[in-house]
Amino acid sequence: MIATPAQLEQGSDSAEPNYLNASSGFASWAFTLDHKRIGVMYLVGICVSLLLGGIFALLVRMQLWEPSGALFNAQKYNELFTLHGAIMVFLFIIPSVPASLGNFFLPIMLGAKDVAFPRMNLASFYLWVIGAIFFLGAMLITGLDTGWTFYTPYSVETSTAPVICATMGVFILGFSSIFTGLNFVVTVNTMRPPGMTWFRMPLFLWSIYATGIIQLLATPVLGITVLLLAAEATLHIGIFDPKYNGDPVLFQHFFWFYSHPAVYIMILPAMGVISELLPVYCRKHIFGYKFIALSSLAIAMIGFLVWGHHMFVSSESKLVAVIFSGLTFAVAIPSGIKVFNWLATMYKGNLYLTTSMCYVLSFLFLFTIGGLTGLHLGALATDIALHDTYFVVAHFHYVMMGGSLIAFIAGLFHWWPKMFGKMYNETWGRISALLVFVGFNMTFFPQFLLGSLGMPRRYASYEGHEGFEVSEAMLSQFTALHRVSTTGAMILGAGLFIAAGTLIAALFTGRRAPRNPWGGATLEWTCTSPPIAHNFHETPSVGDPYIYTNLEWDADLEGYKPKPAASPAPTHEQEPVS
Repeated sequence: MIATPAQLEQGSDSAEPNYLNASSGFASWAFTLDHKRIGVMYLVGICVSLLLGGIFALLVRMQLWEPSGALFNAQKYNELFTLHGAIMVFLFIIPSVPASLGNFFLPIMLGAKDVAFPRMNLASFYLWVIGAIFFLGAMLITGLDTGWTFYTPYSVETSTAPVICATMGVFILGFSSIFTGLNFVVTVNTMRPPGMTWFRMPLFLWSIYATGIIQLLATPVLGITVLLLAAEATLHIGIFDPKYNGDPVLFQHFFWFYSHPAVYIMILPAMGVISELLPVYCRKHIFGYKFIALSSLAIAMIGFLVWGHHMFVSSESKLVAVIFSGLTFAVAIPSGIKVFNWLATMYKGNLYLTTSMCYVLSFLFLFTIGGLTGLHLGALATDIALHDTYFVVAHFHYVMMGGSLIAFIAGLFHWWPKMFGKMYNETWGRISALLVFVGFNMTFFPQFLLGSLGMPRRYASYEGHEGFEVSEAMLSQFTALHRVSTTGAMILGAGLFIAAGTLIAALFTGRRAPRNPWGGATLEWTCTSPPIAHNFHETPSVGDPYIYTNLEWDADLEGYKPKPAASPAPTHEQEPVS
């Protein structure tokens, strides 16, 4: 069948087979080398991990409805928050944007047919699956109650089997992360099309590139650390266990040398998503392109130098603590550059409050609160008092979940029509954004107050016991704030379920997506929706990815299309025809 011009313009399924229907059957997905299919498989696995980690989070919050603990004993509560933290960090937040959206769109934004190493890409997905299976094994083996950080000496003295199972899962997931980072760095270095210089790349690619560098340099340290932890737990060779002349603080140095850069593995891709979406929905060129691009590399570099601020109460010398505190404030500078450039982009822009833009605005609000409260934890005078309280929990969630999760959802709504060729219901999308925003703040803002009042984190009850005395007035405040937080968690969960339902319903009932529904100027909006198996028939031409004046709305297509080229001015050799 010959496609009509309208079908070709829309990139409909009937025009040409796309990556979803070019082949069928389990084997075509299980052994695919198509980066888009691998990205979709990552997306499914990551969303299942989010569901599992979210269920554990709700159980943790419900436990704290009553001062004495409503559902579980202390041991079971410890296991719940350990699995919640480990699953959300290692299975969801770290791979969320790079492995799903990055895998899908990085080659298309480069005008390439695939990543540099397609087989390595598939291997990274299966390593992620194997690592996830090890985590499921730790769930089935009771006793993993060490917290997601696996701090020694407790982790080498408690039940060995679940600790070994979980740490081996982390080790395998580390290889998956290394493979992904290597693939992205090589792809960006070697597969940019003619005309795409470093400063003509979309900012999303800059963030993925910086993330890949961190993955390559930091993740091997984590792999070595968990191997040493497994050896210590089984052989007692005296690395971290003080009973065998080991040093438990050494484990903290090793762990946080990876895990603080890992914070930027989580947040840098989210920042790239925001940098990509904001100018589209403001219909305005991104402000300070080079500063935003280079600040991604600055965050990646400085992020390796601040691990010690997690250890201010771990017997550091005063001089070292002051140095790490200063470096902590320094890493806020490139993050602040991004935020102020985003705000400058919005200034006098034509804001379109689509679902994605609602999530972008939520990100700006939540991430700013997370960043500002980080100053309290970077300053020695206040961190000592707030250490290991709910203030730390709130700060971490405002940065990681208010940053990474919200940006991930914004990116999903933005690119969903391109990924699956279907438009979703904007009304339900905006409702989900409102519920997520309200629920998130109700959940975590009261925890700043709890921490300021001295409520320790990781306690299964707060009615008072030996070593933790609570007055009647204080108990009343704790109870009220915990109940507000738990109610907010339920609203947040409802918002996330509505968001998921809106996207899934679009696959079955949504209208066909045009090629460019939002008016984006990056290369992915020039290919069909969904893309064909090899993305482009020929390498697309490269221009400024943030100029929108050469696009116009087409009411028939219900999307944007390139403006027709202006006719040349008549000359003596070419007189106008009367």
